[in-house]
Amino acid sequence: GHMLAEQVASAERPLDDLIALNDALARLEAIDPRKARVVECRFFGAMSLEETAEALGSSPATVSRDWAFARAWLH
Repeated sequence: GHMLAEQVASAERPLDDLIALNDALARLEAIDPRKARVVECRFFGAMSLEETAEALGSSPATVSRDWAFARAWLH
């Protein structure tokens, strides 16, 4: 389930990708801060769905939906 991480890691210009990701994350945060937190935990923190749910005080199902939405949104 680390497709996004692999895409960023294998990019020729990972710094540009990270900057773009940060910009996208900032826009996502303006719309839905919780989804932005999910991305930060999953992507930057490499946390599992369960760990992310615990850290954010929500359910794994909610985190899973947020993560799916955020991944689609960031593409």
